[in-house]
Amino acid sequence: MAKLLVIDDEEGIRNLLDTLLRRKGYDVVLADGGPNGLELFRREHPDIVVLDLKMPEMDGMAVFQEIRKLNPGQPVIVLTGARHPDAEEHLRACGVFEYVEKEFSLHRLGDALKRVLAASSSATRASASATPATIEGA
Repeated sequence: MAKLLVIDDEEGIRNLLDTLLRRKGYDVVLADGGPNGLELFRREHPDIVVLDLKMPEMDGMAVFQEIRKLNPGQPVIVLTGARHPDAEEHLRACGVFEYVEKEFSLHRLGDALKRVLAASSSATRASASATPATIEGA
């Protein structure tokens, strides 16, 4: 079961995602903002981070940059209340896996999670198969 860290300052969004994602079989950890999200990220080691872009105190871009410092390959899905094509392009260039508007269809979020998990497991398998084997006594 994949572990998801949801970082969003809106309690209603956090609760909705918690309920829906648990029903889909995910293990969900919730954070109410950037600083708490980074603390939970360090402690919980989630498979995917679902990150709100606009938050008080520490915005999603700052959280994303800190996550990248801690784990450059960490899959991140950004949620935003409004579509900003320039911001989306910038985030994708920085390594965000998916960009989903908050007025999302639950199917779209589910599809994004499946794509990110598939890409992550493919990358893990590829790096594992690229590791040379050592034969003792040879």
